[in-house]
Amino acid sequence: MIELFQQYQALILLCGIAFVSLYACRYICLPIFKKVAKRSKGKFDDLLVEHRAIERFAHIVPAVILYRGLPAVLSDSPDLFQVLFTLNNVYFIVVGFLVYDSCLRALADSILLNPKKQGLPIQGVRQAGLLLGFLICTILVISQITNKSPVILLSGLGALAAVFMLVFKDSILGFAAGVQIALLDLVRTGDWIEIPKENVNGTVDYVSLTSIRIQNWDNTTSVLPAYTIVSTTFKNWRHMQDSGRRCLQRSILIDSRAFGYLTDEQIAALKADKTVLAMLGSKIEKISEKDQPINMQLFREFATIYIRSLDKVDPQMTHFVREQNSTGFGIPLEIYLFTTETSWANFENFGSDIVDYLMAKLPLFGLKVYQRS
Repeated sequence: MIELFQQYQALILLCGIAFVSLYACRYICLPIFKKVAKRSKGKFDDLLVEHRAIERFAHIVPAVILYRGLPAVLSDSPDLFQVLFTLNNVYFIVVGFLVYDSCLRALADSILLNPKKQGLPIQGVRQAGLLLGFLICTILVISQITNKSPVILLSGLGALAAVFMLVFKDSILGFAAGVQIALLDLVRTGDWIEIPKENVNGTVDYVSLTSIRIQNWDNTTSVLPAYTIVSTTFKNWRHMQDSGRRCLQRSILIDSRAFGYLTDEQIAALKADKTVLAMLGSKIEKISEKDQPINMQLFREFATIYIRSLDKVDPQMTHFVREQNSTGFGIPLEIYLFTTETSWANFENFGSDIVDYLMAKLPLFGLKVYQRS
């Protein structure tokens, strides 16, 4: 009886030591770490404090003390030792998982502090890592409770893989796609994407492990499974936004019946127009009676010089004015350039201004827009 009392007395003393160690870690060591983190230049230690990683880590200290002390204190009570030892191991595993979760959150926020990496689907990768950690934690806890090796549990899960694939098909596909999206950097928060098949056209609002939320330009919201991005053709405008250059393509349908050589009256009208004279320069002045310039050729040259002179057109990138294959609806004259106007409204207005100006100049060259009679 005395030995049993002494044994319980030793157990109470051990638990008291574990409690004191927890108190010391939380109310002595933790404040010291917070002060050091505030004074340091790095942000990762501040994020560890913010996500309670150190506070949770403090719980590992009493777990280690109990792990080392229980075999000595309860050597004569194997049943009680087994129960308390198992509970302590479960406690240690759960605390370890919580610390892992806090570290993952801190690491994800630390990566997103870099301006170049903002918008990356880091949270999706974090969720994948958290899910993997949760599965490992669950297997370890079950192995402690059942007193079986984790390897045996893993082999048993293999038999249920087919059932899981059938029941959780969408979740598994979304998980795999979310990891692929994050690793290949296919979509980021803030990207402008188009998915014609799903009638989606707007800005990515949120990217998670299993879903993507898009704010469409018509102010509606679309939520798609993550595997839609991997399995469906989509367009991402991120590079256009990052480069500050956007491709502009416009076409003017020229009436083929107006195609031909310039007349003397038309040449005189071109020479009298200061804008045309400034852009085509000596080419207009050198036109003689022997020369019979083709109106379409001269207009294409004028249009090319005009778009090159615009401040919002990048002259270092591809730009031209070309004729496309003639159709029953006239001759398409295509304008192709890259502009610094990337916002939607300004971009459309800029393209319309170019077309309006060139269409207004068509009569000077003896050309006109095709109209179906």
